[in-house]
Amino acid sequence: MYFKDIIGQQEVIEQLVKDAQAGTVPHALLFCGPEGVGKLQTAIAFARYLLCRDKGQSKESCGKCPACVKMDKLVHPDLHFVFPVINKSKTSERSTVSDDEIQTWRETVLEQQYFGFENWLKAIDAENKQASIFVTESERILSKLSLKSVEGGYKIMIIWHAEKMNQQCANSLLKLLEEPPAQTLFILTTDAPEQMLETILSRTQRIDFRRIPEQEIASRLHGPTYQLDDENARKIAHLSGGSWFKAISALRINRESEEFFDYFTQLMRLSYTRRLKELKRWSDSIASNGREWQKRFLEYCQRMIRENFICNFHLPELNFLTEQEQQFSIRFAPYVNENNIIGLMEQLSDAARDIGQNVNSKMVFFDLSLKTIMLMKQ
Repeated sequence: MYFKDIIGQQEVIEQLVKDAQAGTVPHALLFCGPEGVGKLQTAIAFARYLLCRDKGQSKESCGKCPACVKMDKLVHPDLHFVFPVINKSKTSERSTVSDDEIQTWRETVLEQQYFGFENWLKAIDAENKQASIFVTESERILSKLSLKSVEGGYKIMIIWHAEKMNQQCANSLLKLLEEPPAQTLFILTTDAPEQMLETILSRTQRIDFRRIPEQEIASRLHGPTYQLDDENARKIAHLSGGSWFKAISALRINRESEEFFDYFTQLMRLSYTRRLKELKRWSDSIASNGREWQKRFLEYCQRMIRENFICNFHLPELNFLTEQEQQFSIRFAPYVNENNIIGLMEQLSDAARDIGQNVNSKMVFFDLSLKTIMLMKQ
């Protein structure tokens, strides 16, 4: 990850580079902002910049020196990561620490770059367990930072989702944050600074990351990497709420939307005409896909129901539909009204809950289609 890979946050990057060139980098930084705006990515790019040996007065890392080559795989010996984990330890003497999941962490960061907390929980098979940064982690941090820098420069500790540190862990780091060894840098990132101890906040210099402007997201989506047309780029940028992570998640959904659209229209047409045998085949077809796909399809259905209800108010500026969806909605929208909108949304929500709880998907989707029959006549 380089500064050039980060979308938006130019003011933050310029200030970090300025501090680095002037030798005035604070010993503890706190990156605050919404999910998906580039906090972790900026932390990694800044670590690369500080560890780079051949950047000179450039505002970007060289990308060629031995330090940059190690950063390409996130294996630089003077860069350390701490992140929430699930306690999988079999003994009470120590809890699971970040090093136990470091390979999964590197793969996730390098493959996805921008990802959310829920993505990380899936990567470590958290299921319904709570992820945390345990007190054992603070012992590892103290041990690592007590050693000399391997390559003679900065030692950098990036703590992702620092609000997940339990109180014992946070308290154990207070003295180290206040008086760290020379050329030691902490970069803490958080979506929720209000959940952190005041004593931690007071020992860090806070940098706020703003939501990414829609036009910047749209421009990147319209560029050579994603090659979206202007209309779709604008719509996804609007739906993203200033989060690049949400934008690329919406992009994935957008690419699936044609398939989802076909299944959705089949459900509505077959339900309206009460064609039970074909609805059974429809249910079996949906059930042949994976559960994550099924959950995304149900999210798409909820969006389509919501958008079609809004269509009835004849306020096009409030609707975000593709051309194909708009053509279908011209005739379909009146069937989503005050009498059934709540029922339809509740049934879709219940189906998503059941799929998440591993209920037989053939039963879930056939039951959904039967209830849709009843609701479409209201």
